Formats: sequence, C-alpha cells, structure tokens
Amino acid sequence: MLTLIGIILIVAGIATILLKNFFKLNDSLNWINTKRSFQIVFLGILMTVLNGMFFYADAGTAYAVQYLSGGDKMITTQGLKLKWWGRIIPLSYETSIKDIIVDNVSELPETSQGIYNRKAQKWEFSDAIKAEISTSVIVGVNINDEEVFLNMADRNKSEAKLIYGRVMPNIDAAIKNTCKLMDAQDYISGQASDFDRYFRDQLENGMYQVEQYYESENSNEILGDTTTVRKINVGKSSKQKKFRIKKDANGNIIRDNSNTLKQYGLKIYQAQVTGIDWESSFDERLDLQKNEVAQTQLEKQQAEREYYRAKKEVAKGESEKAKERARLEKIQIQQTIEAETAAKVAGFNLIKEKKQFEVEQFKAKSKKVAADAQYYENAKLVSAGLTPQERAEWEYKTAVGVAGQIKDLRLPSTYITGSKNGNDNLLNSLIGADLAKRMMTKKK
Repeated sequence: MLTLIGIILIVAGIATILLKNFFKLNDSLNWINTKRSFQIVFLGILMTVLNGMFFYADAGTAYAVQYLSGGDKMITTQGLKLKWWGRIIPLSYETSIKDIIVDNVSELPETSQGIYNRKAQKWEFSDAIKAEISTSVIVGVNINDEEVFLNMADRNKSEAKLIYGRVMPNIDAAIKNTCKLMDAQDYISGQASDFDRYFRDQLENGMYQVEQYYESENSNEILGDTTTVRKINVGKSSKQKKFRIKKDANGNIIRDNSNTLKQYGLKIYQAQVTGIDWESSFDERLDLQKNEVAQTQLEKQQAEREYYRAKKEVAKGESEKAKERARLEKIQIQQTIEAETAAKVAGFNLIKEKKQFEVEQFKAKSKKVAADAQYYENAKLVSAGLTPQERAEWEYKTAVGVAGQIKDLRLPSTYITGSKNGNDNLLNSLIGADLAKRMMTKKK
C-alpha cells in the first residue's frame, strides 16, 4: 500500500514539474512551484523506500525472508519486521485443504490464505463403482527446524505452489491407491475406517506400492449353527482381479518415497473422508440391497420368534411334566410311607401277640406250679388223717369251688402231669390242693 502511494506521489510531483515548465497555468495553480514538486517526489520516494524496508508479520504465519545480499531468515513472530528490500514468502502454520461435493445449486467456498477448496473428483473403486469423494486435510509446516523450512520455501516460492503443486497431488494419489484396495461394497459394509486409515498413512509416510492378484469370486459357502452344518455349492467359480499392498519378504510395506510430504517437513494433522456421493446405478443397487437386508432381518426375526415360541412350548410341556411327576411322586411316597407304616404296625402287633402269648404261658406255668405245691401240701394234710365225713364234705366243697375256678381259668393247650402211677388227673390234683387249703384255714 505504501509503495502504491509513494509511486502516485512520485508521478504527481514529476507531472507538476512538467506542467510548470511547459504550460502556462492559471492563477489558481500558483501554489505549485518547482520546490514543492520536488518535495512531493521526495515524499513518494521515501514512502516507497520505507515500504521496502519493513513488513508486518501476521499471527499464525511463518515467513521466509530472502535478502538482497543472498541470505535468508525464518520469522515466526508477529509485528513490524525488517526485510531490507528483500523478498518474503508467507506460509500458514496450518493449511486446510478440502475437496467439497457441490451440486448445480451450491457454490464452492472461496479460497484464501491458509484455506484451499476445490470441487471433489470422481474416483473408481476396485469393483468399478465410481463416486465423488469429499475429504478434509489439514497440513502444518515445520517451524522447529529453520533449515528445513527455508529449504521448502526456497523450492516452492509460495504457499499456493506448495499446496497446488505438492500437497494436492499427494492427496489425489492417496485417494486413488486407497480406492484400488477396496470395493465399494466393502466400504459401505464397515470398512470406512480402514479407508481413512490407509488415506492418512499414505499422506504421512508415503504412497503404497500395490500389486494385482486374483480372488475367487464364487466359492462354496458353509452355513450352519451349533447343531447343523450345511455346505452350499454356489456353482462354477470365477476369478476377479484385485489389488493389495505390496510387501517385502519381512512383511514390511513397500512405499513410493519419491515425492512425499515428509521431505518438505510437512505434518498431517487431519486426513479423513467427509462424504461420498455414489453414482446413481450404485445408489439403486444400495436401495435394493437395503430392502433385501430389511426383508432378511424381518424373516430372521420371524424365524427367531417361531424358534423361541417352540422353545416356550417345550419348556411349558417340561414344566407340566415336572409338575405331574412331582404330584405322582408325592402320592407314591405317601402310599409307600403308609404301606411301610402298616407293615411296621403289623410287625409290632405280631411282636405284641408273641409277647402276650409268652406271658400267658408263664402265667399258666406259674398257676400249675402253685397248684402242684398246694396239692402236695393237701396230700400231706390228708395223709395226716381226716375222718371219712370230713373228707366227703371237703371233697364236695372243693369240687364246687374248683368248678367255679375252672370256669374262669384259662388253661394252656398243653400240660404235663406229675403222677407216677398214672391214675391221678389234673382235676383230682386241684381238688386235693383246694381241700387241703380249706382244712388249713379251719384249723387256724
């Protein structure tokens, strides 16, 4: 600006001198004289000289100053700086480069210092599907190494040449290589992140060298779950040409480092795909595929619903079976316990009867022993001497008493007599015992 003003003042001063010397001026221009004209020319020269000596450094911009003497210097701070009529090359710390998808209505944003916009191009994927790809790349210059910065500024002369001549061609090469490595179908099926990773890696470290290979397009497919496996024969297989990253014997990626951004000290702060506009034929195919996927998902959900419904019925049947089994087992256990109880009660009753029988046997034996003892005593008394009348009376009374006792007496089915000559019986023994007992009572 100062240079322009200075040139205008110089031209004006020279013009006034010419007018004064060659033309007669009217009285209104009497203030113009040769001295004043020279002052105007001097002021213009001074302004022009001052503009060549100084420049103002903006914030966020690095400057390579190339002096008339041949030296150069990097300036990264803002403010008024000396350039001594040298040349300055401004380079933004960070430069944004965007490929933007525009239609017939929208307009491309204006390009300015540090911001470069261009219309997105069409690129072809490995399966021959084309699409416009919009990208956003942010590139930063290296201000930590002055030698690298000045070398880059000297080789490129301006920021525009650096961006249009170096950065954008690398961006195009990275997109082209990445599209070769991927099908459009793969991109929409979840490999978009791989696309961004390949894209940035090539900008930072150099372009991939790719090689062709052939892949079987149709192959036998194994389908199944944990219980059933089915092998589906698709049919005759065909080979499809594809590309992959070329690697050396150690598995390291082989790159083309002939024209990388690293040699200029540029750093990639951001590199990603912001949008893709597929060709119309692929959009139609995507719509059909979406419908198929939706239908498949619906059928899958219906199949799963039927599957779980069948599982529910089976579970319900198993539950009812378990409930019925529990009920029957309960009845069975109850009946078993009742049978075991009855058996044990019967066993206890049998033991009780046996014990009762043994008791009765011992009672009968005790009475027999007592009767034998009484008989013996009575026999002794009788042998001691009774009159015939007393004996007849005692026998009568004894018979009557014994008959009453025999009526209430429970005798065992088996007994043993103690007579030696076999003429006595149990009745005679009992009568004799009772008679003896009565006589002993009277005597007392």
